Amino acid sequence: MEKENNKFHALQLFTDTFSAETVHLTNEAVGIYIRLICFNWTKNTKPFSQKDAYRICQCRSKECEDIVDLVLKEFFLLNSTGYTHKRLKAEHIYLTSKYKKKSDAGKRGMEIRYGSVTNKTITPIPSPIPIPKKNIQSMFEEFWSLLTIKKGSKHLCSKKYALNCLGEDPRVIAESFNRYSSKVKDKEFVAHVSTWINQRRFEDEENNKPPVVKPIIYTFKNKTLKTVGETGHYIDLIDDNGNKYQKHKFLKEEVKKI
Repeated sequence: MEKENNKFHALQLFTDTFSAETVHLTNEAVGIYIRLICFNWTKNTKPFSQKDAYRICQCRSKECEDIVDLVLKEFFLLNSTGYTHKRLKAEHIYLTSKYKKKSDAGKRGMEIRYGSVTNKTITPIPSPIPIPKKNIQSMFEEFWSLLTIKKGSKHLCSKKYALNCLGEDPRVIAESFNRYSSKVKDKEFVAHVSTWINQRRFEDEENNKPPVVKPIIYTFKNKTLKTVGETGHYIDLIDDNGNKYQKHKFLKEEVKKI
């Protein structure tokens, strides 16, 4: 059996994004989501089946399986080989490439130090091209002025911008951040701009596409109901006369009058 390579025992969690994307879930659904991404990460983000998900989440009831299905549908991609997580896959590819470059550089250093390569044959390392400070600063100022939410230190953000956004159009980066922040319902969970840039989140197409949300209309005996809140796994509903109803969020059952 081929040895498993590129296995990383730690997973970076973008807490602001995770909190914003799961704020509508119950604690049970959040726990299932965390368990699934941890399982997928330990398997090098390889595809897994619905049956694997039920097993990992220790489902013993139809209700548990329904919650697992809900999480899979919302956060994972399904193809012919099973379920995968787009963001986990991208993070694993990034780390694999990063540590391979470090390993290759270390091997070259060992060859230079202990091998046949002498200092006379070493190709000189070219000096980095200096970043024009005035130009990058003016681009950052344009970017900053276009933001609808300016969260965090502007000074720190300018440093992260210079390191990560050289050559990028500041208007495009600002538009990307504004689209991201507009999707976060609780603005407390919007990331600091410097953090968002340092994580190169402007390259995340999934984060930057505005979601298409189709409103769910609930009815009871031809009466249109309004959503007024939630109680546990149930959606609380009310009609025009003040009568109360409930609908389970995960199970496929009819609206019930209470």
